[in-house]
Amino acid sequence: MYKLHIENAYRIIPVYTADVSGVCSALYELGGMVVMHDPSGCNSTYNTHDETRWYEMDSQIFITGLTEVDAVMGNDRKLVDDVIDAAKRLHPKFIALCGSPVPFLNGTDFKALARIIERETKIPSFAVDTNGMHDYVQGAGKALRILAERLVEKPEQKRPRTVNILGMTPLDYAYKNAADSMRKVLEEEGYQVQSVWAMGDSLESLQKSGEASVNLVVSQVGLEVAKYLEKAFQIPYVAGVPLGPVKSQVIDALSGAETDGKSRMWCRERTCVADSCTTDSDKSEKGQPVTLIGEPVMMGSLAKAITEKYGYTTQVISPMEKCESLLADGDLAIRSEETIEQALVDKKNIVADPLYLPICPKESRFYELPHEAFSGRCYLKEMPDFLEIFEKEA
Repeated sequence: MYKLHIENAYRIIPVYTADVSGVCSALYELGGMVVMHDPSGCNSTYNTHDETRWYEMDSQIFITGLTEVDAVMGNDRKLVDDVIDAAKRLHPKFIALCGSPVPFLNGTDFKALARIIERETKIPSFAVDTNGMHDYVQGAGKALRILAERLVEKPEQKRPRTVNILGMTPLDYAYKNAADSMRKVLEEEGYQVQSVWAMGDSLESLQKSGEASVNLVVSQVGLEVAKYLEKAFQIPYVAGVPLGPVKSQVIDALSGAETDGKSRMWCRERTCVADSCTTDSDKSEKGQPVTLIGEPVMMGSLAKAITEKYGYTTQVISPMEKCESLLADGDLAIRSEETIEQALVDKKNIVADPLYLPICPKESRFYELPHEAFSGRCYLKEMPDFLEIFEKEA
């Protein structure tokens, strides 16, 4: 008898929000028009599960309603005409096109379509390379990078102690006042926040991002735009979240990056010794390692804070694509449900979204930390303000 192993197949836990939804979330508040080229159907999960702002704030997000005939015949002119007609009526600040599996299989040339639309509308238009087969980090990250490439202005001068917050969307920071909380933390430390990419801010503020002296990457979503701003405007970045026990360390990293111009992957600057507890004292409950599952910048920062406050050793498991550069030595980048389950088989303390519980060992202690991009709105009322997580002891 043969046992068939299918990598990246999920039978118990859900998958993370798709790249198309990531694009919509990243660009939601910026006054542009986002067009998902798709027959619709399951894209309704975007506004019913992924997007917490849908019923409180208007946004120009459309699905083209691609038909079978138009897909088979390659009738791209219908898409172009519909977008142009909507743009003439709504006057968006920019137009973003993103694809789903059907146009991906058909080989739709979105970049060419965006050039046609921009030529005919005189509105900045661009395509974001999505196909519904990757996670939200890939879609949102690409969208913010392209937006920066197209619309961020060359600064007349840099302003010291000024920071851009990169990678903040409700998919990672679902708490309603998350953007305000992050601003407050940085302002209390003497930093002026130039822009927040991209929640609780305007396109005009983002266009002035080149004036900042340093960038703070608070999720993997912000990494691509951070790299672009570093290359284009020589703005260094720090990847990390200023949680209570390690807030001063993040602020020191920001100051250091601003001074020497060198970027820092602060969230991975830790020793991961999760599998080295061998002494009798280490085998006590206090000495057992803590395993954290999720987005690497948030979980890496939380891991450092746990070690700082409680002395636990930690290990991060991240199912995000292309996350290796944000992980410490000994952390794991795993995208297969079966492999994650195997990695957890001997773990005693686990921090993760509640929907990971069915694949965790029954004898482990499980600490719930809901993640909008994983469990949607299931635990929305229980979403903590990530920056205040240590003020509510488990």
